Amino acid sequence: MSPSRQIVDVYLEVGTKRVFAGALVWPGWCRSGKDKDGALEALVDYGARYAKVLRSRRVGFAAPKDASALKVVERLKGDASTDFGVPSQVLKADKRPVKQADVKRMSTVLRACWSAFDAAVDAATGKSLRKGPRGGGRDLDKIVQHVLEADVAYLSRIGVKHQVDQKARASEEMARVRSVILEAMSSAPGSEPVKRGPRGGVRWSPRYFVRRTAWHVLDHAWEIEDRIA
Repeated sequence: MSPSRQIVDVYLEVGTKRVFAGALVWPGWCRSGKDKDGALEALVDYGARYAKVLRSRRVGFAAPKDASALKVVERLKGDASTDFGVPSQVLKADKRPVKQADVKRMSTVLRACWSAFDAAVDAATGKSLRKGPRGGGRDLDKIVQHVLEADVAYLSRIGVKHQVDQKARASEEMARVRSVILEAMSSAPGSEPVKRGPRGGVRWSPRYFVRRTAWHVLDHAWEIEDRIA
């Protein structure tokens, strides 16, 4: 079987207005559509862009040519977040314990996603971003700030507090947050999973944390690329 015909295990998160399709073992490769078929086609359409993100990482990703290479192995019922545009449901696979090799691989993918976002920001600096249905209303600085704030919020969902330095440049603070994320990931193997925080809030598993973080940063990296005028 050629690399392009390798079968990719994917999941569907089905809301009432939107469906997400995502790859189980490729964090960040997750797209949505109005229905199941639309979500799977969107995932295939973005396969080449995802391959570009990972091209220097030697992790063995090959973009499928069509949706016949995708195998749906889990279906999740979405909620209001799904319909709003956020893949919010936890997979069975997300609950599995992580080993050191898992952390190394997930960290590699995260670094690749961060590099793609940084490259998109660099390419858009000094240029206008188109407005519209795909563009939304945020300018470049606000997108960067939004991604930074989201990363900090996501950290809190795995029990890590980070105080943002409001006087620091966004790029410098983002680098610090990423270091905290990688440090938190490095302590995950062998640790007892914590399902709820001290105030009763639901904690994210390391796998879901990486999947959500990678999706979010790539979604905005691709948004910036699509909106450069």
